[in-house]
Amino acid sequence: MTSSSLKLVKWSFLFLVLNHNFQNIEGCFDSIISFGDSLADTGNKLHITLNKIPPSHFSLPPYGETFFHHPTGRFSDGRLVIDFIAESFGLPLVPAYLEGKDERNYIVKFRQGVNFAVGGATALDSAYLLDKGVTSSNNVSLGTQLDWFKDMMSSFCKFPSECKEFLQNSLILMGEIGGNDFNYGFLGNSTKEEVESYVPAVIKTLSSAIQELIELGASTLLVPGDLPIGCSTAYLTKYMHSDKGQYDPKTGCLNWLNNFSQQYNELLQKELHLLRDLYPAATIIYADYYNAAMQFYASPKSHGFRKGALVACCGAGGPYNFMFSTICGDPAARNICSDTSVYASWDGMHFTEAAYKWIATGLLKGTFTFPPLPKICTDRFNPNVNQFYDSELFGVRYKV
Repeated sequence: MTSSSLKLVKWSFLFLVLNHNFQNIEGCFDSIISFGDSLADTGNKLHITLNKIPPSHFSLPPYGETFFHHPTGRFSDGRLVIDFIAESFGLPLVPAYLEGKDERNYIVKFRQGVNFAVGGATALDSAYLLDKGVTSSNNVSLGTQLDWFKDMMSSFCKFPSECKEFLQNSLILMGEIGGNDFNYGFLGNSTKEEVESYVPAVIKTLSSAIQELIELGASTLLVPGDLPIGCSTAYLTKYMHSDKGQYDPKTGCLNWLNNFSQQYNELLQKELHLLRDLYPAATIIYADYYNAAMQFYASPKSHGFRKGALVACCGAGGPYNFMFSTICGDPAARNICSDTSVYASWDGMHFTEAAYKWIATGLLKGTFTFPPLPKICTDRFNPNVNQFYDSELFGVRYKV
């Protein structure tokens, strides 16, 4: 058989495997453990600010209106990527750690998943960022979330072997985390060069957390990259420019900010490659949030976003229906769309459920996960399928 014929056979087999397992991905993992920020928070920030006066904007309608029909602490009108992943695996929606840790049956509550993500959280701690001239509105870092995780695990298992087995059968979602480190800089007073100066520290922090989790027993970790921040409604509002050359003519996004995101993602992937060599028994998956989102930024109408992907559904007016002084949930933010499904941007900083669903679908199908997530599930059900898999088919070499 010629090499081209062999490659065609491999492609055909892999296509059948991936499509079969996207339909039968249920049962791939016993639980989901999540870290991150508002892109994954299912209620921790709400718990932290529960008694805040006036109430936090995301604790008020119209947040949560689409799926839950009331605010849940999610920074969206409905479900997030983590929710769609949980549903696809046949697992319950992942509960927020701070909302459930004091319940008498918390061990049972967290047996199929626990979420440590907090809206506004950073990878780096606030002291480090302050030293860089960056002020964050949150004292929760990835380190804080890891401390919560270790505290939970200390009483979660009777024996270390029990904890290790629990982690080995869990999917660990590493964020997205790190985006707020850049948001606080760019949306504050930092220059591009100043933000770039602490990119290596963000990646090192994320890498250290991954290594610590693997040492504790984690075997499958999904690590998202940065989103195309040049397409973010908030960024487009802050950096609005009369020079059309600053924008991508196809998407309307700011080129220099998207270039920053791409450069960060390249550095992150290089670090993940090193970690795969360091921990060959672990499965470290890169989740390409950037290109998963660029699908609908490049072609919003073909993805159902008839109102485009850049204008917020909920806001207080302006070219992009976003104002930093009056954000969604505030009484004065009265420009609220009647159909969230035709908008990609929810409140200017976060996506609608419809947009999150597109991203989640891309990850679950394997289109934007490397190595492909369905392939990982195939291996868990049938380890012998590895002999058919050639990582070069995806244009990147992976240790399999």
